[in-house]
This record gives sequence, structure tokens and C-alpha cells, in this order.
Amino acid sequence: MTADVKTHDLVVTRTFDAPVEQVWKAWTDAEDVMQWWGPTGFTCPLARMDVREGGTSLLCMRAPESFGGQDFYSTWHYREIVPLVRIEYAHNLADADGNPVDPATLGMPPDFPQNQRHEIAFRALNDHQTELTVTEYEWTVGQMMEMSELGMNQCLDKMAALFAGD
Repeated sequence: MTADVKTHDLVVTRTFDAPVEQVWKAWTDAEDVMQWWGPTGFTCPLARMDVREGGTSLLCMRAPESFGGQDFYSTWHYREIVPLVRIEYAHNLADADGNPVDPATLGMPPDFPQNQRHEIAFRALNDHQTELTVTEYEWTVGQMMEMSELGMNQCLDKMAALFAGD
């Protein structure tokens, strides 16, 4: 008898003091993405954004020197875009040219998701507040999912700071 692998959708919801247009721009504009992509201490030296159905964005997340200073690339291949409402894409780890990379070659566990569906939902609460919901589908329950949740919350903290600076 084999045990079924338990998966769970990771859902993170945050309310920002910013209009929906500004929150949308934070997810689609390279200069904005470079300011918030990556957990605390990480930077984003590259965000090549091609935000259109069928397009693929290439992002680089750079670890701080205390974590080795390594660059980690990922792609977002867009499946569906409803402006100011929803972005759906497949997330993959990649090389510097945007080619998919097997997560195991980067030291990730064998169950690290490939072609993982992500959905970013935007909901205007009023003219000055937006509820953002990030859903990462079918994570294997465990440490990598917990790290992803922590990292996403830290990214969204940085995004909130971006809006506070305006």
C-alpha cells in the first residue's frame, strides 16, 4: 500500500492601501516588480516582463551575500489575463536565459512543483484599497510550501512599503 501524496493550495490574502490600478502595476511593471520580488534581504536585479496571454516573464531573485549571493531565475508563463482582475500563470524555475530547469538540479526536493499554476486576484475594496489574493496551486504539504508562504508574505510586505513610499 502506498501513501497518497497530500497537496494543498497555498492562499495568501492581503489588503493594500492603494487603488487597484497601482497594485496591478506592481505585478506587471518591471521597475515595480524589481522593488518587491524576493523575500526579505533578497533583491531582484532583473524582471523582464511580457505580461500578455501566451507571454513569459523572466525574473531573477538574488540571495544576500550571507546566503551565498546566488541568482535564482524563474519564469511566469501567462495563461489568462483579465486586466485589473486576475493574472494566471505557470511558474517554473529557470536558467538565466529563461529555459526551464529541473528543481532537483538546484537542490530542491523531488516534489518541488513544476509548471505550478499561480493565480493573482485583484479586488478593489474602494478607490484607495485593494484586496490581493495569491494562490499557488497543489503544493506538496511540507517545508517547501511553508517557505513559499513565508517568502510570499515577505514579498507582499515589500510591496506594501512600495505603496507607502508613493
